[in-house]
Amino acid sequence: MNSTIQPIIELQKLLSVNCKIENVYPMIAASDAEVNIVTVTVICPQGAKHTIRAYREEGSALREYVRLLLLKK
Repeated sequence: MNSTIQPIIELQKLLSVNCKIENVYPMIAASDAEVNIVTVTVICPQGAKHTIRAYREEGSALREYVRLLLLKK
């Protein structure tokens, strides 16, 4: 499996059980300059928090995926 999509798959699994994106760092609205690390914090209905970290290409792909999710809302 392509490692670039692993953080996206992890996020999709959490969102499929009604978890919500709480925070994305760096902010989605921030510059598209090269980002080395992207951190997404997800909170689930039971109160559990999960952190997904992605580096370099994975980070760019994850950030773009979250951006597209937020545009759909």
